Amino acid sequence: MEGVGWISAIIIGGLAGWLAGKLMDARYGIFLNIVLGIVGSVVATAILAQFHVQLAGGRLGYFVTGFLGACLLIFVARLVRR
Repeated sequence: MEGVGWISAIIIGGLAGWLAGKLMDARYGIFLNIVLGIVGSVVATAILAQFHVQLAGGRLGYFVTGFLGACLLIFVARLVRR
């Protein structure tokens, strides 16, 4: 995830979390969307690294991994709530 600054990470993570929330029909606030996007990106990057998969670097790669990771975190949170 080199090349993505803190402000970009917050904005891109927020967009990725918001989009994942819309897709998964999760109703969270803007702060949790940002957290889901950023943490989701870290989680998805770690999972993809275990399988030796690398996505494109920069903002697009960060957005895609944030979106995938946020969807995964929302899915896991719903499983835990049951």
